[in-house]
Amino acid sequence: HRVDRRQRQMCIRDSVKAVIAVSFERIHRSNLALFGLIPLEFMPGESADSLGLTGKERFDIDLGPIDHIKPDQEVTVTVTGGTISSFKTLLRFNTETEVMYFRHGGVLNYCIREAI
Repeated sequence: HRVDRRQRQMCIRDSVKAVIAVSFERIHRSNLALFGLIPLEFMPGESADSLGLTGKERFDIDLGPIDHIKPDQEVTVTVTGGTISSFKTLLRFNTETEVMYFRHGGVLNYCIREAI
């Protein structure tokens, strides 16, 4: 059973690169950043429902050059297979340290690179 669970977790981790939400509790947003995932918030007044998103769409996220990522920057999400072609979100990295962890693929990768 453990092998199956680990394999599923690895598949989920390898396929999910971002989470888009109306808002995040501090600890959840922070955990996403620590794992190298992109926490994005819909713009104020918007949600998946208001944008007509069903979850069956494909989303492409353009952060621009990785060394130009800034906390709280506006990010465009391009939608394929939906009723809209794109929408704006807010990048919820709150500190430069969180951005640095993302650039390294998460805090664990950062620590390993610093130790080597």
